[in-house]
Amino acid sequence: MAALRTGAAFLGFFRSSTRLLLSSRKPLKPGIWTKMLRSGVSSVAVGGAALCAVPFRQAENLSHDSLIRRAASLVTDSSSTFLSQTTLALIDAITEYSKAVHTLIALQRRYLTSLGKLTPAEEDTIWQVIIGQRTEVNDRQEECKRFESTWVTAVRLCETVAEAAYTSGAEHASITARTNIQVAQTQVDEARKLSRDADQKLAETKVMEIERMAQYAASMESSGGEEEDIPDAYLRED
Repeated sequence: MAALRTGAAFLGFFRSSTRLLLSSRKPLKPGIWTKMLRSGVSSVAVGGAALCAVPFRQAENLSHDSLIRRAASLVTDSSSTFLSQTTLALIDAITEYSKAVHTLIALQRRYLTSLGKLTPAEEDTIWQVIIGQRTEVNDRQEECKRFESTWVTAVRLCETVAEAAYTSGAEHASITARTNIQVAQTQVDEARKLSRDADQKLAETKVMEIERMAQYAASMESSGGEEEDIPDAYLRED
């Protein structure tokens, strides 16, 4: 639209100049005609330069290779952000799971050390708390599985992006992506150690629970007392 206006102004200039030359009774001197022509052309040229000169000069410095490298760098940054967010979410989920497991361990050991010393009401209360904590552990475990699935997808995406960046010539972006992958894997491995330690202690507590319950049942039989019923919800496998 601006180019059309510029062309129309240029054409209008020549028409007005022609009418001026034809209507003038006295012939114009060549110097005056040359001055008018230069003035009009320079004004039109300024408008055209404002529209066309800058974009063409910018496009001359761009190539397909440079545009691909820029795009690869942008994709690398985005995938790294995705990886960092999923890594943080997974680490938090594993940490919360480990805390829930340790809380369950503490509750179960507290009950085992107090076995035979609690009133029925106290035992019922601690059983309900243990059952609720087991539900919390299961929920946290499902959350870990969900975030881990997303995290694995993010790692694979970053690996693909790193390879694409290297192929396109964006070596720095490729190195950055691979470094981010290594850092994320290291952080997740450290968090997984905590959860494995918690799971191991929970298994040890389960063994302790079985042994302690067997001893308690044997002592009740030898003393001639009635064996106390224990809710199946407490005795079920985790």
